[in-house]
Amino acid sequence: MTLPLVIEASELHLQLDNPDLLIIDLSSEENYLKGHIPGAIHLPASRLLRGKPPIPNKLPDLEQLQQLCHDIGLNSRSQVVVYDDQLGPWAGRLIWTLNILGHEQCSFLNGQLLAWTQAGFELETSSNKPVQSDITISIQKDLVADVAFINDQSSSADTAIWDARSPEEYSGEKVINAQKGGHIPGAINFEWTECLLSTDNPKLKPASELQTLLADKGLTQEKSIITHCQTHRRSGLTYLVAKHLGFNNVRCYDGSWFEWGNLADTPVEK
Repeated sequence: MTLPLVIEASELHLQLDNPDLLIIDLSSEENYLKGHIPGAIHLPASRLLRGKPPIPNKLPDLEQLQQLCHDIGLNSRSQVVVYDDQLGPWAGRLIWTLNILGHEQCSFLNGQLLAWTQAGFELETSSNKPVQSDITISIQKDLVADVAFINDQSSSADTAIWDARSPEEYSGEKVINAQKGGHIPGAINFEWTECLLSTDNPKLKPASELQTLLADKGLTQEKSIITHCQTHRRSGLTYLVAKHLGFNNVRCYDGSWFEWGNLADTPVEK
C-alpha cells in the first residue's frame, strides 16, 4: 500500500478498510472524542517531545520513540495518515519523527479533519486501541540539525535556514520564552501559515504557488534547508511542505528558538 505524502480526504476514504492503514489523530483528547475519522488512534502531541529539561521540545530519546512506535502499533507495512486540530504542524512533526526512524510510508491529510467533514464523510466517537507492535527502530540523525551543525553550515551559500515563526518573532519585536529575540544570522522568514490557503481553509496552497513563493525568498530545491520555529511545532509543517515540493535535503532544528534564544554564545540578528 502506497499513498502520496499529501493525501486528499476522498483518497483516504477509499482506503478505510485497508488493514495496513494506520490513522493517527494528534488532536486534543477532547476533540478526538467529539469525533474523528473511523479507525483513527489518538496520540497526544506531547509524545512527540522529549519532555525533559533543559530543552523539552527536542526529539524524544530512543527509548521513548521505541515505546511510541509500540503504542501506536507501527509496523513495517503501516501506511500512516496523520492529522491534528492545529492546522497541521503536529501532523508534520510526526511525519518528520517517523522519517527519522526510517519509516517513509507517511501521509498528511490535506485540510485536516475539516476537509473530511466538508466532504460529507462520517465521523466516529468511540476510542480505538491499536495492537501493540514489536518493531525495532533506529534513529537517522541526517534529518536533525543542532547548534553545532547550524554554526558550521549557516555561512554556506548552499544552505538556507527557514524560520517559520511570525515576522514579529523573527525581527525580535516579540520574544517568547527566551533571553534574547531576533533570528539566526542569515535565516529567511516565511511564516508557516503562509503555506496554507487560509486559517479557515487549512489546505496547502498549490505546489506551483508554494514553489514560487519560496523561491522568491531564496528557499530552493538545490539548497540544503534547515527549518525551525520556537519549539519545532510550526516547523513540522514547513518540513512537510519542503518534502511535498521535492526538496531532498531538509533538516529540522528541534531545539529551535527555545534553545538558540537562551544560549549565551549563539549569534543573533534583528
